[in-house]
Amino acid sequence: MAVSTEKKTLFLEHLSAFKDILGDQYVFTDEESLNNYAHDETENLHFLPDIVIKPRTAEELSGVMRICNEYKIPVTPRGAGTGLSGGALPHFGGVVVSFERMNSIIEIDEKNLQVITEPGVITEVLQNAVKEKGLFYPPDPSSRGSCFIGGNIAENSGGPKAVKYGVVKDYVLNLQVVLPCGDIIWTGANVLKNSTGYNLTQLIVGSEGTLGLVTKIVLKLLPHPKYDLLMLVPFNDLEKAGAAVSAIFRAGYTPSALELVEIDALLITSKFVDSTVVPVDENVAAHLIIEVDGNHMDTLMTEMEAISAVLQDFDCGEIFFADDAQQKAELWKLRRRAAEAVKLAGYTIEEDTVVPRANLPALIHGVKKLGKLYDFRAVCYGHAGDGNLHIRIKKEGSIYSLNNQDVIPALKALFTLVKSLGGTISGEHGIGLIQKEYMDIVFDEASFELMRGIKKVFDPNNILNSGKIFDSK
Repeated sequence: MAVSTEKKTLFLEHLSAFKDILGDQYVFTDEESLNNYAHDETENLHFLPDIVIKPRTAEELSGVMRICNEYKIPVTPRGAGTGLSGGALPHFGGVVVSFERMNSIIEIDEKNLQVITEPGVITEVLQNAVKEKGLFYPPDPSSRGSCFIGGNIAENSGGPKAVKYGVVKDYVLNLQVVLPCGDIIWTGANVLKNSTGYNLTQLIVGSEGTLGLVTKIVLKLLPHPKYDLLMLVPFNDLEKAGAAVSAIFRAGYTPSALELVEIDALLITSKFVDSTVVPVDENVAAHLIIEVDGNHMDTLMTEMEAISAVLQDFDCGEIFFADDAQQKAELWKLRRRAAEAVKLAGYTIEEDTVVPRANLPALIHGVKKLGKLYDFRAVCYGHAGDGNLHIRIKKEGSIYSLNNQDVIPALKALFTLVKSLGGTISGEHGIGLIQKEYMDIVFDEASFELMRGIKKVFDPNNILNSGKIFDSK
Protein backbone atom coordinates (compact mmCIF):
# COMPACT_ATOMS: atom_id res chain seq x y z
CA MET A 1 0.00 0.00 0.00
CA ALA A 2 1.64 3.23 -1.14
CA VAL A 3 1.57 6.16 1.28
CA SER A 4 0.05 9.34 -0.17
CA THR A 5 1.93 12.63 -0.39
CA GLU A 6 -0.50 14.03 2.17
CA LYS A 7 0.42 11.30 4.67
CA LYS A 8 4.14 11.72 4.06
CA THR A 9 3.80 15.42 4.79
CA LEU A 10 1.90 14.59 7.97
CA PHE A 11 4.72 12.30 9.17
CA LEU A 12 7.32 14.95 8.47
CA GLU A 13 5.31 17.53 10.42
CA HIS A 14 5.60 15.29 13.49
CA LEU A 15 9.33 14.71 13.23
CA SER A 16 10.12 17.56 15.59
CA ALA A 17 7.67 16.18 18.17
CA PHE A 18 9.24 12.73 17.94
CA LYS A 19 12.69 14.25 18.29
CA ASP A 20 11.60 16.25 21.32
CA ILE A 21 10.47 13.00 22.96
CA LEU A 22 13.37 10.73 21.94
CA GLY A 23 16.25 13.01 20.98
CA ASP A 24 17.37 13.79 17.44
CA GLN A 25 19.77 10.85 17.29
CA TYR A 26 17.01 8.27 17.77
CA VAL A 27 14.66 9.39 15.00
CA PHE A 28 15.67 8.33 11.48
CA THR A 29 14.46 9.32 8.03
CA ASP A 30 17.61 8.79 5.96
CA GLU A 31 17.45 6.32 3.07
CA GLU A 32 19.97 3.86 4.52
CA SER A 33 18.12 3.55 7.83
CA LEU A 34 14.73 3.20 6.18
CA ASN A 35 16.06 0.43 3.95
CA ASN A 36 17.56 -1.40 6.93
CA TYR A 37 14.09 -1.66 8.49
CA ALA A 38 12.20 -2.39 5.26
CA HIS A 39 12.81 -6.16 5.35
CA ASP A 40 13.21 -9.11 7.69
CA GLU A 41 13.93 -12.79 6.99
CA THR A 42 10.62 -13.26 5.14
CA GLU A 43 11.34 -14.14 1.53
CA ASN A 44 12.41 -11.08 -0.48
CA LEU A 45 9.75 -8.62 0.66
CA HIS A 46 10.67 -4.93 1.02
CA PHE A 47 8.42 -2.16 2.40
CA LEU A 48 9.91 1.23 3.25
CA PRO A 49 8.79 2.97 6.44
CA ASP A 50 8.63 6.74 6.55
CA ILE A 51 10.28 7.08 9.96
CA VAL A 52 12.24 4.77 12.26
CA ILE A 53 12.32 5.51 15.99
CA LYS A 54 14.32 3.85 18.78
CA PRO A 55 12.77 4.55 22.19
CA ARG A 56 14.56 3.78 25.47
CA THR A 57 11.62 3.82 27.88
CA ALA A 58 7.93 3.00 27.98
CA GLU A 59 7.25 6.66 28.70
CA GLU A 60 9.01 7.76 25.51
CA LEU A 61 7.10 5.21 23.50
CA SER A 62 3.85 6.31 25.14
CA GLY A 63 4.43 9.88 23.95
CA VAL A 64 5.04 8.73 20.38
CA MET A 65 1.97 6.47 20.38
CA ARG A 66 -0.30 9.29 21.54
CA ILE A 67 0.73 11.32 18.50
CA CYS A 68 0.40 8.39 16.10
CA ASN A 69 -3.01 7.47 17.49
CA GLU A 70 -4.33 11.02 17.23
CA TYR A 71 -3.23 11.39 13.62
CA LYS A 72 -3.80 7.75 12.61
CA ILE A 73 -0.20 7.14 11.63
CA PRO A 74 0.59 3.44 11.00
CA VAL A 75 2.99 1.92 13.54
CA THR A 76 4.97 -1.31 13.04
CA PRO A 77 6.81 -2.81 16.04
CA ARG A 78 10.12 -4.51 15.28
CA GLY A 79 12.50 -6.68 17.25
CA ALA A 80 15.65 -8.11 15.68
CA GLY A 81 14.09 -8.66 12.25
CA THR A 82 14.49 -12.45 12.27
CA GLY A 83 10.82 -13.17 11.61
CA LEU A 84 9.58 -15.45 8.83
CA SER A 85 5.98 -14.28 8.43
CA GLY A 86 6.38 -10.58 7.63
CA GLY A 87 5.08 -9.47 11.01
CA ALA A 88 7.68 -6.70 11.35
CA LEU A 89 7.30 -5.31 7.81
CA PRO A 90 5.87 -1.76 7.47
CA HIS A 91 3.69 -2.52 4.45
CA PHE A 92 1.64 0.62 5.06
CA GLY A 93 4.70 2.81 5.60
CA GLY A 94 4.43 4.99 8.68
CA VAL A 95 6.58 4.58 11.80
CA VAL A 96 8.73 1.57 12.65
CA VAL A 97 9.38 1.22 16.39
CA SER A 98 12.68 -0.59 16.92
CA PHE A 99 13.22 -2.01 20.41
CA GLU A 100 16.98 -2.44 20.12
CA ARG A 101 17.74 0.21 22.78
CA MET A 102 15.40 -1.41 25.31
CA ASN A 103 17.96 -4.11 25.96
CA SER A 104 18.50 -4.45 29.72
CA ILE A 105 17.97 -7.46 31.96
CA ILE A 106 16.48 -5.59 34.90
CA GLU A 107 16.50 -8.24 37.64
CA ILE A 108 17.17 -11.94 38.08
CA ASP A 109 15.17 -12.99 41.14
CA GLU A 110 16.91 -16.17 42.31
CA LYS A 111 14.59 -16.69 45.27
CA ASN A 112 11.41 -16.67 43.20
CA LEU A 113 12.95 -18.10 40.01
CA GLN A 114 11.95 -15.12 37.87
CA VAL A 115 13.59 -12.63 35.55
CA ILE A 116 12.43 -9.15 34.57
CA THR A 117 13.74 -8.10 31.19
CA GLU A 118 13.26 -5.51 28.48
CA PRO A 119 12.16 -6.71 25.02
CA GLY A 120 15.37 -5.89 23.14
CA VAL A 121 17.49 -8.47 24.97
CA ILE A 122 18.78 -11.24 22.69
CA THR A 123 17.27 -14.57 23.72
CA GLU A 124 20.59 -16.39 24.08
CA VAL A 125 22.01 -13.52 26.14
CA LEU A 126 19.07 -13.90 28.54
CA GLN A 127 19.52 -17.67 28.67
CA ASN A 128 23.23 -17.36 29.44
CA ALA A 129 22.65 -14.70 32.10
CA VAL A 130 20.20 -16.85 34.04
CA LYS A 131 22.33 -19.98 33.52
CA GLU A 132 25.15 -18.27 35.41
CA LYS A 133 22.78 -18.29 38.38
CA GLY A 134 21.97 -21.97 37.89
CA LEU A 135 18.62 -21.15 36.27
CA PHE A 136 17.00 -22.15 33.00
CA TYR A 137 14.82 -20.36 30.44
CA PRO A 138 13.87 -23.20 28.05
CA PRO A 139 12.22 -21.58 24.96
CA ASP A 140 14.93 -22.01 22.38
CA PRO A 141 14.23 -20.76 18.82
CA SER A 142 16.82 -21.52 16.14
CA SER A 143 17.60 -17.81 15.86
CA ARG A 144 18.25 -17.52 19.62
CA GLY A 145 21.67 -15.95 18.98
CA SER A 146 20.10 -12.94 17.26
CA CYS A 147 16.34 -12.79 17.95
CA PHE A 148 14.93 -10.57 20.70
CA ILE A 149 12.90 -11.84 23.62
CA GLY A 150 10.21 -9.30 22.70
CA GLY A 151 9.85 -10.87 19.27
CA ASN A 152 9.57 -14.27 20.94
CA ILE A 153 6.69 -12.88 23.01
CA ALA A 154 4.98 -11.52 19.88
CA GLU A 155 5.17 -14.87 18.08
CA ASN A 156 4.86 -17.23 21.07
CA SER A 157 8.10 -18.87 19.98
CA GLY A 158 9.00 -22.45 20.76
CA GLY A 159 12.06 -24.28 19.49
CA PRO A 160 13.51 -27.72 20.23
CA LYS A 161 12.96 -27.64 24.01
CA ALA A 162 9.21 -27.04 23.63
CA VAL A 163 8.51 -30.76 23.46
CA LYS A 164 9.35 -31.15 27.17
CA TYR A 165 9.25 -27.64 28.56
CA GLY A 166 6.60 -25.79 26.57
CA VAL A 167 6.68 -22.56 24.59
CA VAL A 168 7.03 -18.89 25.52
CA LYS A 169 3.45 -18.55 26.81
CA ASP A 170 4.24 -21.11 29.51
CA TYR A 171 6.87 -18.79 31.03
CA VAL A 172 5.32 -15.31 30.79
CA LEU A 173 3.90 -14.14 34.12
CA ASN A 174 3.36 -10.43 33.52
CA LEU A 175 3.90 -7.79 30.84
CA GLN A 176 4.20 -4.04 30.78
CA VAL A 177 2.45 -2.86 27.63
CA VAL A 178 2.06 0.49 25.88
CA LEU A 179 -1.37 0.54 24.26
CA PRO A 180 -2.00 2.21 20.89
CA CYS A 181 -3.60 5.17 22.70
CA GLY A 182 -0.40 5.66 24.72
CA ASP A 183 -1.63 4.29 28.04
CA ILE A 184 0.85 2.09 29.95
CA ILE A 185 -0.54 -0.99 31.70
CA TRP A 186 0.61 -4.18 33.42
CA THR A 187 -1.34 -7.19 32.22
CA GLY A 188 -1.14 -9.38 35.33
CA ALA A 189 1.01 -10.01 38.41
CA ASN A 190 4.38 -11.59 39.16
CA VAL A 191 2.82 -14.74 40.54
CA LEU A 192 2.51 -18.36 39.44
CA LYS A 193 -1.27 -18.51 39.86
CA ASN A 194 -3.67 -15.78 38.82
CA SER A 195 -7.42 -16.10 38.48
CA THR A 196 -8.12 -12.37 38.69
CA GLY A 197 -10.13 -11.23 35.70
CA TYR A 198 -9.42 -11.91 32.05
CA ASN A 199 -5.96 -13.22 31.20
CA LEU A 200 -4.61 -10.20 29.32
CA THR A 201 -1.05 -11.52 29.59
CA GLN A 202 -1.78 -14.57 27.48
CA LEU A 203 -3.83 -12.49 25.05
CA ILE A 204 -0.79 -10.32 24.31
CA VAL A 205 1.55 -13.32 23.91
CA GLY A 206 1.36 -14.44 20.30
CA SER A 207 -0.66 -11.41 19.16
CA GLU A 208 2.15 -10.40 16.77
CA GLY A 209 2.34 -6.80 17.92
CA THR A 210 -1.23 -6.00 16.87
CA LEU A 211 -2.68 -5.19 20.30
CA GLY A 212 0.07 -3.42 22.25
CA LEU A 213 3.80 -2.78 22.53
CA VAL A 214 5.57 -4.85 25.18
CA THR A 215 8.15 -2.85 27.14
CA LYS A 216 8.88 -5.08 30.17
CA ILE A 217 8.56 -8.84 30.58
CA VAL A 218 8.40 -11.02 33.71
CA LEU A 219 9.39 -14.63 33.00
CA LYS A 220 9.26 -17.77 35.10
CA LEU A 221 12.53 -19.74 35.33
CA LEU A 222 13.47 -23.31 36.24
CA PRO A 223 16.55 -24.82 37.88
CA HIS A 224 19.03 -25.67 35.13
CA PRO A 225 19.35 -29.45 34.49
CA LYS A 226 22.83 -30.77 35.27
CA TYR A 227 23.23 -33.25 32.43
CA ASP A 228 22.06 -33.98 28.91
CA LEU A 229 22.64 -36.78 26.42
CA LEU A 230 22.23 -36.57 22.65
CA MET A 231 21.92 -39.15 19.92
CA LEU A 232 21.43 -39.14 16.16
CA VAL A 233 19.27 -41.88 14.65
CA PRO A 234 19.18 -42.65 10.90
CA PHE A 235 16.14 -44.08 9.13
CA ASN A 236 15.85 -45.52 5.65
CA ASP A 237 12.20 -44.47 5.45
CA LEU A 238 11.01 -40.92 6.14
CA GLU A 239 7.54 -41.96 7.24
CA LYS A 240 8.96 -44.54 9.66
CA ALA A 241 11.06 -41.80 11.21
CA GLY A 242 7.86 -39.84 11.74
CA ALA A 243 6.08 -42.87 13.19
CA ALA A 244 8.92 -43.51 15.65
CA VAL A 245 8.34 -40.10 17.20
CA SER A 246 4.90 -40.93 18.55
CA ALA A 247 6.08 -44.36 19.69
CA ILE A 248 8.70 -42.83 22.00
CA PHE A 249 6.04 -40.88 23.90
CA ARG A 250 3.60 -43.79 23.99
CA ALA A 251 6.35 -45.83 25.62
CA GLY A 252 6.44 -43.29 28.45
CA TYR A 253 9.47 -41.14 27.57
CA THR A 254 9.61 -37.37 27.09
CA PRO A 255 12.87 -36.21 25.50
CA SER A 256 14.02 -32.64 26.10
CA ALA A 257 14.32 -32.34 22.31
CA LEU A 258 13.22 -34.50 19.42
CA GLU A 259 14.04 -33.10 15.98
CA LEU A 260 13.57 -34.54 12.50
CA VAL A 261 15.89 -33.62 9.62
CA GLU A 262 15.30 -35.01 6.14
CA ILE A 263 18.45 -36.20 4.39
CA ASP A 264 18.42 -33.49 1.68
CA ALA A 265 18.29 -30.79 4.33
CA LEU A 266 21.08 -32.49 6.27
CA LEU A 267 23.34 -32.79 3.23
CA ILE A 268 22.78 -29.16 2.27
CA THR A 269 23.43 -27.96 5.82
CA SER A 270 26.52 -30.17 6.32
CA LYS A 271 28.07 -28.62 3.23
CA PHE A 272 26.99 -25.13 4.27
CA VAL A 273 28.65 -25.32 7.70
CA ASP A 274 31.49 -27.59 6.48
CA SER A 275 30.70 -30.31 9.00
CA THR A 276 31.40 -34.05 8.82
CA VAL A 277 30.12 -34.91 12.29
CA VAL A 278 27.14 -36.82 10.89
CA PRO A 279 27.95 -40.09 9.09
CA VAL A 280 25.68 -40.15 6.03
CA ASP A 281 24.71 -43.32 4.19
CA GLU A 282 23.18 -43.11 0.71
CA ASN A 283 20.20 -45.16 1.86
CA VAL A 284 19.33 -42.86 4.76
CA ALA A 285 16.11 -40.86 4.27
CA ALA A 286 16.06 -38.88 7.53
CA HIS A 287 17.57 -38.53 10.97
CA LEU A 288 16.05 -37.95 14.37
CA ILE A 289 18.04 -35.89 16.86
CA ILE A 290 17.00 -37.00 20.35
CA GLU A 291 18.08 -35.34 23.60
CA VAL A 292 17.27 -36.17 27.19
CA ASP A 293 18.20 -34.04 30.19
CA GLY A 294 17.97 -34.17 33.98
CA ASN A 295 19.96 -34.28 37.19
CA HIS A 296 20.90 -37.98 37.36
CA MET A 297 23.20 -39.41 34.71
CA ASP A 298 22.30 -43.02 35.45
CA THR A 299 18.63 -42.28 34.87
CA LEU A 300 19.41 -40.56 31.57
CA MET A 301 21.53 -43.48 30.37
CA THR A 302 18.71 -45.89 31.18
CA GLU A 303 16.25 -43.64 29.36
CA MET A 304 18.43 -43.46 26.25
CA GLU A 305 18.80 -47.25 26.17
CA ALA A 306 15.04 -47.67 26.44
CA ILE A 307 14.37 -45.14 23.65
CA SER A 308 16.93 -46.94 21.47
CA ALA A 309 15.03 -50.18 21.99
CA VAL A 310 11.77 -48.52 20.90
CA LEU A 311 13.42 -47.24 17.71
CA GLN A 312 14.49 -50.72 16.62
CA ASP A 313 10.87 -51.46 15.71
CA PHE A 314 11.04 -48.79 13.01
CA ASP A 315 14.04 -50.10 11.05
CA CYS A 316 16.45 -47.44 12.24
CA GLY A 317 20.12 -47.66 11.35
CA GLU A 318 23.14 -47.54 13.63
CA ILE A 319 22.62 -44.98 16.37
CA PHE A 320 25.30 -42.32 16.81
CA PHE A 321 25.82 -41.06 20.37
CA ALA A 322 27.48 -37.67 20.86
CA ASP A 323 30.49 -38.34 23.08
CA ASP A 324 31.25 -34.85 24.32
CA ALA A 325 30.12 -31.24 24.36
CA GLN A 326 31.82 -30.47 21.04
CA GLN A 327 29.96 -33.22 19.19
CA LYS A 328 26.69 -32.10 20.77
CA ALA A 329 27.36 -28.54 19.66
CA GLU A 330 28.14 -29.72 16.12
CA LEU A 331 24.88 -31.66 15.89
CA TRP A 332 22.87 -28.73 17.16
CA LYS A 333 24.64 -26.39 14.77
CA LEU A 334 23.53 -28.59 11.88
CA ARG A 335 19.93 -28.44 13.05
CA ARG A 336 19.89 -24.73 13.85
CA ARG A 337 21.47 -23.69 10.54
CA ALA A 338 19.16 -25.88 8.43
CA ALA A 339 16.68 -23.13 7.55
CA GLU A 340 19.41 -20.74 6.45
CA ALA A 341 21.27 -23.37 4.43
CA VAL A 342 18.20 -24.73 2.67
CA LYS A 343 17.02 -21.23 1.82
CA LEU A 344 20.36 -20.43 0.18
CA ALA A 345 20.03 -23.66 -1.79
CA GLY A 346 16.88 -22.32 -3.42
CA TYR A 347 14.17 -23.65 -1.10
CA THR A 348 12.85 -20.20 -0.32
CA ILE A 349 9.29 -20.72 0.88
CA GLU A 350 9.12 -22.08 4.44
CA GLU A 351 5.88 -23.27 5.98
CA ASP A 352 5.38 -23.82 9.69
CA THR A 353 2.82 -26.60 9.85
CA VAL A 354 1.87 -28.43 13.04
CA VAL A 355 -0.23 -31.58 13.52
CA PRO A 356 -0.80 -34.01 16.38
CA ARG A 357 2.49 -35.91 16.53
CA ALA A 358 0.91 -39.28 15.68
CA ASN A 359 -0.16 -37.77 12.35
CA LEU A 360 3.38 -36.85 11.28
CA PRO A 361 3.72 -39.83 8.90
CA ALA A 362 0.49 -38.83 7.13
CA LEU A 363 1.68 -35.22 6.87
CA ILE A 364 5.06 -36.26 5.45
CA HIS A 365 3.41 -38.61 2.95
CA GLY A 366 0.93 -35.89 1.96
CA VAL A 367 3.64 -33.28 1.43
CA LYS A 368 5.54 -35.54 -0.95
CA LYS A 369 2.33 -36.35 -2.82
CA LEU A 370 1.43 -32.66 -3.15
CA GLY A 371 4.94 -31.95 -4.44
CA LYS A 372 4.33 -34.26 -7.38
CA LEU A 373 0.84 -32.89 -7.97
CA TYR A 374 1.85 -29.21 -7.88
CA ASP A 375 5.36 -29.59 -9.27
CA PHE A 376 7.48 -28.51 -6.30
CA ARG A 377 10.31 -30.07 -4.37
CA ALA A 378 10.15 -30.06 -0.60
CA VAL A 379 12.46 -30.75 2.30
CA CYS A 380 11.19 -31.30 5.82
CA TYR A 381 12.80 -30.61 9.17
CA GLY A 382 11.64 -29.37 12.51
CA HIS A 383 10.32 -30.09 15.96
CA ALA A 384 8.92 -33.56 15.39
CA GLY A 385 8.40 -34.14 19.10
CA ASP A 386 5.53 -31.66 19.17
CA GLY A 387 4.35 -32.26 15.59
CA ASN A 388 5.76 -28.98 14.27
CA LEU A 389 7.21 -29.67 10.81
CA HIS A 390 8.93 -26.93 8.82
CA ILE A 391 8.51 -27.49 5.09
CA ARG A 392 10.72 -25.67 2.60
CA ILE A 393 9.37 -25.54 -0.94
CA LYS A 394 11.34 -25.12 -4.16
CA LYS A 395 9.25 -24.34 -7.25
CA GLU A 396 10.96 -23.23 -10.43
CA GLY A 397 10.39 -19.55 -11.17
CA SER A 398 8.85 -18.83 -7.75
CA ILE A 399 11.08 -17.33 -5.10
CA TYR A 400 8.28 -15.96 -2.94
CA SER A 401 4.75 -16.91 -1.91
CA LEU A 402 2.98 -13.63 -1.08
CA ASN A 403 0.39 -12.97 -3.81
CA ASN A 404 2.10 -15.55 -6.06
CA GLN A 405 -0.62 -17.23 -8.13
CA ASP A 406 1.73 -20.06 -9.09
CA VAL A 407 2.24 -21.03 -5.45
CA ILE A 408 -1.07 -20.20 -3.74
CA PRO A 409 -2.97 -23.33 -4.97
CA ALA A 410 -0.20 -25.60 -3.65
CA LEU A 411 -0.18 -23.87 -0.26
CA LYS A 412 -3.96 -24.01 0.00
CA ALA A 413 -3.78 -27.74 -0.66
CA LEU A 414 -1.03 -28.14 1.94
CA PHE A 415 -2.91 -26.24 4.62
CA THR A 416 -6.13 -28.09 3.84
CA LEU A 417 -4.21 -31.33 4.37
CA VAL A 418 -2.84 -30.03 7.68
CA LYS A 419 -6.33 -29.03 8.84
CA SER A 420 -7.70 -32.47 7.87
CA LEU A 421 -5.03 -34.05 10.08
CA GLY A 422 -6.17 -32.04 13.09
CA GLY A 423 -3.43 -29.43 12.75
CA THR A 424 -3.03 -25.76 11.97
CA ILE A 425 -0.99 -23.54 9.70
CA SER A 426 1.57 -22.06 12.10
CA GLY A 427 3.18 -23.55 15.17
CA GLU A 428 5.65 -20.79 16.08
CA HIS A 429 6.36 -18.40 13.17
CA GLY A 430 3.06 -16.55 13.30
CA ILE A 431 0.70 -15.42 10.54
CA GLY A 432 1.85 -11.88 9.75
CA LEU A 433 1.41 -11.02 6.09
CA ILE A 434 2.42 -14.34 4.56
CA GLN A 435 -0.22 -16.67 5.99
CA LYS A 436 -3.23 -14.43 6.50
CA GLU A 437 -4.92 -15.33 3.21
CA TYR A 438 -5.08 -18.95 4.40
CA MET A 439 -6.63 -18.23 7.79
CA ASP A 440 -10.12 -19.07 6.51
CA ILE A 441 -8.97 -22.68 6.15
CA VAL A 442 -8.68 -23.00 9.93
CA PHE A 443 -11.14 -20.37 11.23
CA ASP A 444 -14.80 -19.65 10.53
CA GLU A 445 -16.34 -16.18 10.27
CA ALA A 446 -17.51 -16.19 13.89
CA SER A 447 -13.91 -16.64 15.03
CA PHE A 448 -12.75 -13.81 12.77
CA GLU A 449 -15.40 -11.51 14.18
CA LEU A 450 -14.23 -12.22 17.73
CA MET A 451 -10.62 -11.48 16.78
CA ARG A 452 -11.59 -8.29 14.95
CA GLY A 453 -13.58 -7.23 18.00
CA ILE A 454 -10.59 -7.77 20.30
CA LYS A 455 -8.39 -5.79 17.91
CA LYS A 456 -10.89 -2.91 17.87
CA VAL A 457 -11.06 -2.73 21.68
CA PHE A 458 -7.27 -2.42 21.95
CA ASP A 459 -6.72 -0.38 18.79
CA PRO A 460 -9.88 1.41 17.64
CA ASN A 461 -7.99 3.50 15.08
CA ASN A 462 -6.30 0.38 13.65
CA ILE A 463 -2.80 1.89 13.64
CA LEU A 464 -0.76 -0.88 15.29
CA ASN A 465 0.59 -3.49 12.88
CA SER A 466 -2.57 -3.14 10.84
CA GLY A 467 -3.19 -5.77 8.18
CA LYS A 468 -1.27 -8.50 9.98
CA ILE A 469 -2.98 -11.83 10.84
CA PHE A 470 -6.26 -10.69 9.22
CA ASP A 471 -7.70 -7.64 7.51
CA SER A 472 -9.85 -5.43 9.71
CA LYS A 473 -13.26 -4.45 8.39
